[in-house]
Amino acid sequence: MQNGETPNVEAQLSEEKVASIRRHRRDFGFLPIPPWCRVDATGEPARPFGYSKALAFACASTFSTSFGFGLFILEHFNSAAVMNLYYNQPILLQLAREFNVDDVGVSRIPVLLQAGYAGGLLLLSPLGDLVRRRPFLLLLIFTSGSLTIGLAVTRSLVVFEVLSFLVALSSVTPQVLIPLTADLAPPNRRATMMAIVFSGLLMGVLLARVLSGIITQFSSYRNVFWMGTGGQYLLLILLYFITPDMPAKNPDLTYWKILQTMAKYAVTEPALIQGCLVFFFNSAIFAGFWVTMTFLLDGAPYHYSTLVIGLFGLVGMAGISMSPVTGRLVDGFVPWMGILLGILLVIVSQVIQTFTGQLSVGAVIIATIVLDLGAQSTQVAVLAGVLSIAPEARARLNALLIFSIFLGQVMGTAVGTKLFASGGYKLSSGVRVAFGGAELLLLLIRGPHVGRKTWIGWQGGMHFRKREEREAKKNVESVQQPQVVSKSIN
Repeated sequence: MQNGETPNVEAQLSEEKVASIRRHRRDFGFLPIPPWCRVDATGEPARPFGYSKALAFACASTFSTSFGFGLFILEHFNSAAVMNLYYNQPILLQLAREFNVDDVGVSRIPVLLQAGYAGGLLLLSPLGDLVRRRPFLLLLIFTSGSLTIGLAVTRSLVVFEVLSFLVALSSVTPQVLIPLTADLAPPNRRATMMAIVFSGLLMGVLLARVLSGIITQFSSYRNVFWMGTGGQYLLLILLYFITPDMPAKNPDLTYWKILQTMAKYAVTEPALIQGCLVFFFNSAIFAGFWVTMTFLLDGAPYHYSTLVIGLFGLVGMAGISMSPVTGRLVDGFVPWMGILLGILLVIVSQVIQTFTGQLSVGAVIIATIVLDLGAQSTQVAVLAGVLSIAPEARARLNALLIFSIFLGQVMGTAVGTKLFASGGYKLSSGVRVAFGGAELLLLLIRGPHVGRKTWIGWQGGMHFRKREEREAKKNVESVQQPQVVSKSIN
């Protein structure tokens, strides 16, 4: 390309692909796609992706997590599920009374929720790299919303358990939205947009905590699911009018090939494996903090009611609401630096909680806000770094990262609960400080600018700002350019 000519992108595409893009005007063959949600012949959306759509996607993540997965909070309270039933768990206790079963019988529900959610992460969310994401999102939300009606009306424990599994299986909407956001957002604002959408996922977890406590305190648990159904159907309408109809990213691949390549990434990409391990410990800290804080606030010296403990989730939401700030921070630095700052904040929060959590509720509030800021910064920075490895495989990479979060939640909740029961709050919280140290060690074994296939090392310099990184690359190119010219002359 010479003399400032611009490429004719449409000409570079096959006529068949262009025709396919132009013909696609309906979802599922009958549902018209709004004109502003369609894409041009190059596959680009008609309207640019901005903050308003990021906020809408965040709302989608929030409500699909909290309403669509009304018992999602049990993931954070489940370790040895039977043991936790003796604490303030209004939903599980109401379910046990409703279905006339003992604690052991009702404990299968959180286990099935976890199994369903894990299955959705590994088997459904990678489809974002294979199919059109707009109809996929609409189908997921319609499915989970419709199944939630069954949770609200059934009188059978077996039916409730089956539906719980299926609702959890289909509640992976945020895991489709996050890679889609990475594809749509401008490169210089990608981390900010992802932080906003990812904050919706965290907000949904805490909102579920608040709503489940309030609703079951003053009414039937069934109202949790009726609200969930209404929320998801409203979400379905919202996404119908705002989600761009992006073409399939890898139409040449099959479903089994998608799963095979995901398994390959899981063992051959150092940055992905490092990110998964950081996510694992980060989410273990987050989940362990929240479950043991419930026990802390329930006992001496606080003795708070279930309602007050549930409302404490609002404190966490205050920290999560700072997502645009953390996103802008990550956008200004290389991802490694954002991860480092996030991990340090997480460690500080757990040190505060370990030594002062039983002395002052003010210290608990400070620790909560600092933890949420740190966890969010870490997770957004990891996502920004790992999803840039292979843009064509973002759904698969994201599925592996989020699965590591899920595993960390399960482990953190189990370990936190057992240590709290056997050794008290300081022991449980102190172990979370050690988890933070493990995160830090895992980060430090790979420098910010090592090669993609480097497992351990610090090559590439110490540039922490993206501007410095760009300047360093320009300097390298300017040094290498004369050598190339001299070779061509010779």
